[in-house]
Amino acid sequence: MLECVVNVSEGADADRIARLTRAAGRDLLDVHSDPHHNRSVLTLLGEAAPRRVAAEAVALLDIGAHRGVHPRIGVVDVVPFVPLGDSTLTDAEAARDRFLAWAATDLGVPGFAYGRERSLPDVRRGAFRDLAPDAGPARPHPTAGAVAVGAREVLVAWNVWLADRDLERARQVAAVVRGPHVRALGLQVGERVQVSMNLVAPHEVGPADAWDAVAAHASAAGAELVGLVPASVLDRVDPERWSQLDLDAERTIEARIARAGTPD
Repeated sequence: MLECVVNVSEGADADRIARLTRAAGRDLLDVHSDPHHNRSVLTLLGEAAPRRVAAEAVALLDIGAHRGVHPRIGVVDVVPFVPLGDSTLTDAEAARDRFLAWAATDLGVPGFAYGRERSLPDVRRGAFRDLAPDAGPARPHPTAGAVAVGAREVLVAWNVWLADRDLERARQVAAVVRGPHVRALGLQVGERVQVSMNLVAPHEVGPADAWDAVAAHASAAGAELVGLVPASVLDRVDPERWSQLDLDAERTIEARIARAGTPD
């Protein structure tokens, strides 16, 4: 079984978000939208739903009109495939490569692969400069831009709000906590600031560890889970801290899969 966490560059227009979620169908496990990031994160099962969502996004959205604080290279910005259960990273890489070929052929959207070969930050830094697309046209699609398609192990997307609204302070804290297990950015989100993190090895550095690392350098005012968390990561956290860390047993990958059933 494969999970796919599609990041779409639309988080403000409720009608468009509804159309994207309808395209996902019953393979949708979770959707998280943020108007300031102007981004929706759809957690899906299988390979069919990501293609339906991507086709709908390309039909609906124009990257040239996009405004939001989160970095992006396209309307379907990031499509990582993640092995679950008995699936392997090799299975995820095969799904990644199939998606890249499909997006290039059916949508005309250039795609960049990431995973064991290079990281997503490498793609963001180098796309159309040091890096040529792995599939599709050599130039960005006029309205859809490009897509970064990955194969990776499970991670936790998770943010900490700071009590201080100083963006420079958030950036300083992000630089301090960033490391091999944590990717971090300091972002202005409306009138507040956050340290936005991907916990790329959440069994090594989980939400509680990341909160404590941030709180050692700034006053933390709250947390935000983006998408879902593996049950094995949640089990490592003291239940008395779940509320502080925006965690819940119903927001695990396993709980949502049990509710969704078999992917299309």
